[in-house]
Amino acid sequence: MISLKKVWTVAERDIRMFLRYKFLLIMRAIWFVSQIALFGLVVNRMFRPDVQSAVGGNYFNYYAAGIIITMLYSTTVFIGYDIYEEADHGVIEYLLSVPVSRKELVLGRSIGGGLRSFLYVGPMMLFVLYLIGVSNVLQLFAALLSLFLFTFGVAGFSITLAVSIKSSDRFDILMGVIDALIVRLSTTLYPIAYMPSPYQGIASINPLTFAADLFRWGAGLESAALVPPMLAVLSIVVFFSMFTFFGIFLHERKLEGGGWQ
Repeated sequence: MISLKKVWTVAERDIRMFLRYKFLLIMRAIWFVSQIALFGLVVNRMFRPDVQSAVGGNYFNYYAAGIIITMLYSTTVFIGYDIYEEADHGVIEYLLSVPVSRKELVLGRSIGGGLRSFLYVGPMMLFVLYLIGVSNVLQLFAALLSLFLFTFGVAGFSITLAVSIKSSDRFDILMGVIDALIVRLSTTLYPIAYMPSPYQGIASINPLTFAADLFRWGAGLESAALVPPMLAVLSIVVFFSMFTFFGIFLHERKLEGGGWQ
């Protein structure tokens, strides 16, 4: 039986660990400001009226909402790098020796990875919502709940890859490739109508597209959303459930015997 107290203890530990990466947090904040204040505003003035209408009448709002989703994604996947750092310092063996089951460990780490991302990106999200304006608070609340499931799934995805690969160099390369593809082959930054045809199919099933559409829907940018809200929520539930299951399964199989190697 899973103990919620133990799951929360693991999650709380990961949240405290995240606060140690001060340089990373500062650099991500600077990147956010530069994207919003420079790129977003400049490009918004360059687009034709037909492009503006395709994204709900204002590309800046469309882009700012997408940047929030990319921030949530990129900060959540960092949980995988934590696992490698712990392996290098022998912490993995310690965690496997404490009275916490593998299921509780993976669930706690997934929740902690998602929650710490939400806490960090939260002020930026509030700023973007202030710029966009919120027309329906309940709609926004439903979207934010779904986005937490999204970060939960991304954390499980990162944990699954880390436990499967067990090589920090290969993990770093793979995550770089995945990041380059998953962000650009989504509607976080570009409207699907202006993507090349081969990319449109990938973008329409990309988890970041579902997350971006939910956030835009919650912020009142319904006309800019590609996927209906219920379908986006269902897709995100499937996404986080699948990678949470795989994370638990691989922890039990790959770390069988109590060690990382």
